[in-house]
Amino acid sequence: MHGMEKIALLIDGANLYSATKALGFDIDYKKLLKEFEGRGYLVRAFYYTTLIEDQEYSSIRPLLDWLDYNGYSVVTKTAREFTDFQGRRRIRGNMDIEIAVDAMELADHVDHIVLFSGDGDFRRLVEAVQRKGVRVSVVSTISTQTPLIADDLRRQADVFIDLVDLQSRIGREAQERHGRMQEMPRFLERRSVQAACPDEDEAS
Repeated sequence: MHGMEKIALLIDGANLYSATKALGFDIDYKKLLKEFEGRGYLVRAFYYTTLIEDQEYSSIRPLLDWLDYNGYSVVTKTAREFTDFQGRRRIRGNMDIEIAVDAMELADHVDHIVLFSGDGDFRRLVEAVQRKGVRVSVVSTISTQTPLIADDLRRQADVFIDLVDLQSRIGREAQERHGRMQEMPRFLERRSVQAACPDEDEAS
């Protein structure tokens, strides 16, 4: 990256959580900010996640509060709980639209967007942002047994960054977890609730 390139981070919290959990480490969000501040002028770092209705004080709250006070713009919305045709409780809610809207607005003000997500639905968004002359890096992983990034998203990105290559600079080992901020309720795990639930949140 160039010296004073203007950079924005868009973090799909649930997707990043799923990836780092699969890789066996946690994100140190202070280190993550420092890493990208060292690559240019960091204009904004967005963190997106859904919250479950009536769970305002869920275990993700301490993390969101910390992020909010430490340089991140936290974007949340309420996920909806419903019962599927087999009578199972499901969670519906993802942040794809919020991420897409912010990316398109930011594209007029930055040189480089770094998207933390492996969700193939973002391929068209990446393409649209690139047409505005903005470089797009995508951060996810192909180092798990099943790659967690959609192949077409990886190919569309200007740069693909594997989380494994960032781990030594932005991570800490899962066993170093401490305190309630570290645990994420199962309802926030998006892929495990199949298509009904978009990757929910992140715990650091």
